Amino acid sequence: MKTYQLYINGQYVDPANGEWFDSIDPYRGEAWAKIPRGTAADADKAVKSANEAMWRGPWAKMTASARGKVMRKLGDLVAANAERLAEIEVRDNGKLMAEMLGQLRYHPEWWWYFGGLVDKLEGGLVPIDKAETFAYTTHEPVGVVAALTAWNSPLLFVAWKCAAALAAGCAVVVKPSEFTSASTLEFAALTKEAGIPDGIFNVVTGFGPEAGSALIAHPGVAKITFTGSDTTGAKVYETAAKSLKRVSLELGGKSPNIVFEDADLTAAAAGAISGIFAATGQTCIAGSRLLVQSSIKEKFVARVLELAKSAKIGDPMQSDTNVGPITTPAQYKKVLDYIDIAKAEGARCLLGGKPATGDGIKGGQFVEPTIFTDVDNTMRIAREEVFGPVLSIISFDTEEDAIRIANDTIYGLAAGIWTKDLARAIRVPKQLRAGTVWVNTYRAISYMMPFGGMKHSGVGRESGIDAVREYQETKSVWISTATDVPANPFVMR
Repeated sequence: MKTYQLYINGQYVDPANGEWFDSIDPYRGEAWAKIPRGTAADADKAVKSANEAMWRGPWAKMTASARGKVMRKLGDLVAANAERLAEIEVRDNGKLMAEMLGQLRYHPEWWWYFGGLVDKLEGGLVPIDKAETFAYTTHEPVGVVAALTAWNSPLLFVAWKCAAALAAGCAVVVKPSEFTSASTLEFAALTKEAGIPDGIFNVVTGFGPEAGSALIAHPGVAKITFTGSDTTGAKVYETAAKSLKRVSLELGGKSPNIVFEDADLTAAAAGAISGIFAATGQTCIAGSRLLVQSSIKEKFVARVLELAKSAKIGDPMQSDTNVGPITTPAQYKKVLDYIDIAKAEGARCLLGGKPATGDGIKGGQFVEPTIFTDVDNTMRIAREEVFGPVLSIISFDTEEDAIRIANDTIYGLAAGIWTKDLARAIRVPKQLRAGTVWVNTYRAISYMMPFGGMKHSGVGRESGIDAVREYQETKSVWISTATDVPANPFVMR
């Protein structure tokens, strides 16, 4: 069993309290690694190191082009280590190897993209309306960033947050989920190999109330970026507001996947399955509400059922596995509780609805792919985030009806539309209150496209050019070229 250390100021170090905790393999149900239990003392050490490195160390003196070069090299190193890192993530969170390897092979794109963007973040000359005045703007790093990542895609979230932050000139302290810390600690070594100066990238692991809260409240942290539930996100926001920190929040969702009667039903059925079961439902963008037009409901649901029944449940490391375990015992219980709630509220269970058992299923944290129909949008199963392989099918009659149901939620992270009607494909996204809308596809992401939510689904955006601005301040500089002395120094010029 491997024993990990914290990564602070370019070195692996033991936690100040000398304590570790077990990381559990969700598939086998057994400990496989020991993770350092960081505390406020470790967080303080990391933040101080990050501030020193960012404002007074080599990072501050490097040209933008030089910073971009080491970032691009980091992308190369991740590409070379993608399979090893993916295997670690599967051991930690139980998601499919096919999914995690796909993420790790795509992960370098963020470092290549933002590394190429660093020396193109220009300020501007302002044609100011004041005589004898030269005025311009610059964009400067906001300060040290605390990046709190979620357990379902640890290193993907590191890329989303840290590539943009480093491109902006910031230093970061990453606090990964206590359930999935190993891959981030492994990744830290690659930052040093790439040439990123000591103190610019730090990892403090541990529990939220100990390490996480200390980072959020630390006076040396200027910006918080968090991925997780809306409940926890609200607490992060509240704590950060006390010291007026900048905040980005990528939170939960209850995303509608809307199938119109003119859709390609074969493609839409595959999209519905991918939207909810491909990641065992453990993704914030899960298409957990499947809205189906009444005129096609019977035949479309039959197609979805046929595909869902073919899913192979088992070892996430195997390439032919379709559904893996739930990552944590608490989440496993939560998913089963929501299934019971749905049944009690009158939803009709067409498939699954209980723990999965059988050959190749270990660890006791598997839930059968579950499909409910006759779901009303007022039911809890349609309103609250389950974060598991549970699909709610809701029927609608008209386009207006679909839009109303889709928007009738506190969330606004993503939505899907399936239609062959080009006018509808343009018209409906404008009316959906969601940060991302996919048409005739689902769960597509890119380093080029902004990602984030509306309403309870978050604040701010990740990825895309605008993401860098989340980590920068704009400075206005005025230079007077006047040779005369103001006639009245008490009056604003």
